[in-house]
Amino acid sequence: MPIRTLTGAIRRRLHRQRCQYRSGHIHQSTQGETPCQLNKSTLNLLSFNIQVGINTQQYRHYLTRSWQHILPHANRLTTLDRIASVLPDFDLVALQEADGGSIRSSFINQTEYLALKGHFPYWYHQINRNLGKLAQHSNGLLSRFEPVSLEDHKLPGLIPGRGAIVARFGNPEEPLTVVMMHLALSKRARDIQLSYIRDVVQHNQHVVLMGDMNTHADQLLNDSPLKDTSLHAAHWGQNTFPSWQPKRSLDHILISPSLIVNRFGVMNIPITDHLPVSVEIQIPDPVINYRK
Repeated sequence: MPIRTLTGAIRRRLHRQRCQYRSGHIHQSTQGETPCQLNKSTLNLLSFNIQVGINTQQYRHYLTRSWQHILPHANRLTTLDRIASVLPDFDLVALQEADGGSIRSSFINQTEYLALKGHFPYWYHQINRNLGKLAQHSNGLLSRFEPVSLEDHKLPGLIPGRGAIVARFGNPEEPLTVVMMHLALSKRARDIQLSYIRDVVQHNQHVVLMGDMNTHADQLLNDSPLKDTSLHAAHWGQNTFPSWQPKRSLDHILISPSLIVNRFGVMNIPITDHLPVSVEIQIPDPVINYRK
């Protein structure tokens, strides 16, 4: 196939992918309870790459524990329980590298498990690479408030398998828009994905982007499709990877100027190979105070 034709085919494929998303159905952990709408002026947010419940403490564990990406392990639930112990202080949690229920996770949906352990009334898991019984690579959302809308976006890229969850809270006409993601390793693929995400949120005033973005904040905000936005990083220069000796800042929570940051930090809890990042934000009154 001539290179011009191949390039055109790739562009058409990306265009189709950019236009496709499906509405997500958020799960309620406790049936029959009255839906809890966003009703507080501050929110505690957490982003955590949980590495499918693998406890990684040294570089050599990538080799010696690599089989745990395929097969079940007796200590995986212990690792998940350690992760769950961190969650009660948070209102909204973005999970990366969760498993949706396969052999390696003993057929446990890890997002649902953490929602139940952390007493979150709402949760959603997004399967991005479905290998059936072998593995179900997922992003996850845990929330103490019911979103007014939820969208499951398959991010564009030459290699499929990345996604973003878009949840909106509060006032449907002026919501808090939260995008949870796990971006690609290569800059070229990330830029395609960030261009897509920028288009999704461009008409939203109150925006949070959170997740494992696989690059530093400086590149995200100064050398990517986000450079012309007004977003800024809550954790500028704070390293998150590898968790036992952090040298790179890969996990971020980016926020719009309308959201005031009360406090933020990288949590020094080396459970998986990434340290989680957290932020407390102040919600503008129009997001909360509206007529239903």
